[in-house]
Amino acid sequence: MCGGCVQKEYPERGNTCLENGSFLLNYVACAECSKRDFVLIANRTQDDDDGEEIVTYDHVCQNCHHIIAQHEYTFTVVDDYQEYTMLCMLCGKAEDSISVLPDDPRQMAPLF
Repeated sequence: MCGGCVQKEYPERGNTCLENGSFLLNYVACAECSKRDFVLIANRTQDDDDGEEIVTYDHVCQNCHHIIAQHEYTFTVVDDYQEYTMLCMLCGKAEDSISVLPDDPRQMAPLF
């Protein structure tokens, strides 16, 4: 992974978790070839272990194939919630939790 290719390492992304793609606003240029071109996705793997889905891949410079960052995305269902996480030097870090129920109990207003 290369800190010279990004504006900010592991920027805080709130609840925006990317399963694929790249956060190009954080990409400066390749530290190896100094070109700012397309960022390719390479070595993508998807592993489903005990109800947990883990997607990993490398962000790679199109010109010189320098590895810019390694991306990890996870998805799990815990109790009545879908849990998402993302950790990547280019795309940032984020977490999200969404209820699988029609009405999220965390969003319910108290009656009294």
